Amino acid sequence: MTALIEMTGITKVLKGQQQARTILGGVDLSVHAGESVAIVGRSGSGKSTLLSVVGLFDRPDEGSYLLGGQEISRLKERRAAKLRSSHFGFVFQRFFLLKHLTAAQNVAMALVNGQGWLPRRDRRARVMEALDQVGVAHLAKSRPPRMSGGEQQRVAIARALVRRPEVLLADEPTGALDTETGALVIDALLGATDRGCGLILVTHDRDHAARMGRTLDLVNGELTERVAA
Repeated sequence: MTALIEMTGITKVLKGQQQARTILGGVDLSVHAGESVAIVGRSGSGKSTLLSVVGLFDRPDEGSYLLGGQEISRLKERRAAKLRSSHFGFVFQRFFLLKHLTAAQNVAMALVNGQGWLPRRDRRARVMEALDQVGVAHLAKSRPPRMSGGEQQRVAIARALVRRPEVLLADEPTGALDTETGALVIDALLGATDRGCGLILVTHDRDHAARMGRTLDLVNGELTERVAA
């Protein structure tokens, strides 16, 4: 089966300082439909850089990146932006919700930006489906200031899912949440894999990482798979 993501020999070097620093030194990474992968490493290890390359916000200096079997490592920005919109969903530690909009309106913003025109009825159905998937449909008319941190993060996940992405990228999505709320957020992310979405979770939390199908350690620019004890 063709992997959703197949990266080989991905290298990224930080330049512009007195001495160039290798952030990613020949990383190999594959992710299949319905698979969940955790990437664990210290602060500054390159986890977010790797996620930026996967999400087409940054280009590798060297290496091959296949998305659905097609090479995309050297795309022009316009084409990369189109693929980001159509194939990826993004969840970050900060929620990035607009405080003056309701949960439903925040989620609908993802359909307005880059998804083309949808009839109002279809757009509302997609929004409510996404909110329901993460268990916050009852908050559709609520605004972020009246929500808890966990509720806001689940709305942010719904915003990522409403586009029906093939790959969901989550960068420390539980970092600002308590343990119990963080577990609920991980439940919501794993729910996406049940529908065939590939999930890459960057985290410091080893308990959350252990819930993923695979755990990869990023150390000194190299990615290695952790072998279960």
